[in-house]
Amino acid sequence: MEERMRAGGAAASAGSAARSTAARRRTAGAATQLGTEVSINLGSALAGLVIPIVGAPVVVAARQLVMAAAVLPFYRPRRSELTWRRLWPAIALGVALAVMNLSFYQAVHLLGLGIAATIEFLGPLTLALVTSRRLLDVICAVAAGGGVFLLTGFDGTVDVWGIALALTAAAAWAAYIVLTRRVATRLPGLEGLTVAGIVSLVILLPLAVATVDVTVIDGRVLALLVGVGILSSALPYSLDTFILRRITPRLYAIITAFGPVVAAVFGWLILSEQFTVLEVVAIAIVCVAAGTAIATQRDRGPKPDLEHVAEITP
Repeated sequence: MEERMRAGGAAASAGSAARSTAARRRTAGAATQLGTEVSINLGSALAGLVIPIVGAPVVVAARQLVMAAAVLPFYRPRRSELTWRRLWPAIALGVALAVMNLSFYQAVHLLGLGIAATIEFLGPLTLALVTSRRLLDVICAVAAGGGVFLLTGFDGTVDVWGIALALTAAAAWAAYIVLTRRVATRLPGLEGLTVAGIVSLVILLPLAVATVDVTVIDGRVLALLVGVGILSSALPYSLDTFILRRITPRLYAIITAFGPVVAAVFGWLILSEQFTVLEVVAIAIVCVAAGTAIATQRDRGPKPDLEHVAEITP
């Protein structure tokens, strides 16, 4: 009996230690993800500074160059693997990536970072809710749509082209998520992301070369371009695996849902964007609606593998 009690005590102690370790890992993962949200949106704010100087295609191409430099050294394909049938999802993913980033950065230039980021978030939110049959999700979708409506010129100052670009970025983000799911199940490791990055760069480089004015590029502009690439691509992508090993994809998505608030803060701090009370309320409505919809979803199966990280952070 005494041996059983000691064994039970040891098991309880081990269980308590395991729970404590798991809690520390969750805290570290969530804190790191908050850091990546700050990194991504700080990078977008820096992009907002340099886009008026060199144009959105140059900024996006520079970002993809940094990403390619980070992942290409680890990509060693065999010639027999370079087939259309095998790689088409990754190629399509690269097209979606190019469209998403180019349209988003141009929307940032026209609408401002806070508003563009909020509208773009409609893409993953719509995808998350489209198959739902819950009344709460319908309410959240209507609330998010109402919030975006308040942002898109309720006062008569609508920028139609900017909104169209932000909605294009939202649709491309949704396509990016769907294609990432397919790539994650067909291609190992970072192969799909690497191929997508190469395709995106091939699309963007001609646009960048055709539009760049080399006379405006100096040390400050180069530093901003490298900063955008590191903060928006290299750093977040390198930390995503660490994060997803410590928190669930749902918690990841909940934290991501508040990205528009972080974007608005950096838009105010760095780009001197001014928000009306109505716009602040609208951004808050979208974030709360998204967070509520995602937080109340029921888990439908086992935790997905780590390649699914790109579903949430492009």
